[in-house]
Amino acid sequence: MVTDEPTLMKNLISLTVLAIAASTATAGAQSLNGVELGLTGGYAGGLSGEAFVHAPNVVGPVGVKVGVAVTRSADAINDSNDGTTDGSGPFTFGDLKQNIGATESGSQTVVSLDGTYSLGEVAPGVDTTLYAGGRYGMFRSTEDYGADGNVTYSSNSFGIGAGVMASYALSGNISLVGDLGVDHFFKSSITTGGSNTNAGGTYNTGDAGYSVYDDRFVRPGTNFKARVGVKATF
Repeated sequence: MVTDEPTLMKNLISLTVLAIAASTATAGAQSLNGVELGLTGGYAGGLSGEAFVHAPNVVGPVGVKVGVAVTRSADAINDSNDGTTDGSGPFTFGDLKQNIGATESGSQTVVSLDGTYSLGEVAPGVDTTLYAGGRYGMFRSTEDYGADGNVTYSSNSFGIGAGVMASYALSGNISLVGDLGVDHFFKSSITTGGSNTNAGGTYNTGDAGYSVYDDRFVRPGTNFKARVGVKATF
């Protein structure tokens, strides 16, 4: 069953709230006072947005942050790939886009779980927090040939990431927040399908045909990100 992205986002954000509550309870926090709920947008391999929940100072300056980010991939298929391992194919995907109007689309959904460390106020009015932790990415790309159908690719990958968030109080409990970081995702199996393929299936990293799909299907390896937004503290 395929779940649309807005529903997926709502479900995952609900899970982040539960995860934060469980984390703070485990750490012996007496209440959820000080928990931050944020929303940022910017670039992370494409136009990207993230919702996050952060429980700072769970144990001293150490906290927990859970986030869900969605990115639209403008470059979802490698234009120079011709479907072969040796470059002997008659047409690259770029040729197909130019000659028959093929199009591409893709999305990246990343769930993150980070430990955070508060550096406090490093400049007048500016609080800074370092973070690092695990990632789980769900990547999808589609080659669309209109009436001739499509070819789809999907891959779920674990990764790691780190970064820094800086916030500046605007009014009341609302702050401006900036987020700079980098994520790295490990190679994983690729599943192909769609109505315009005879080679649908799952290809593992050691399989003979894996390299062709690994090159054609654009998804993050090392991904730099820069987002800005707002957060509310409760």
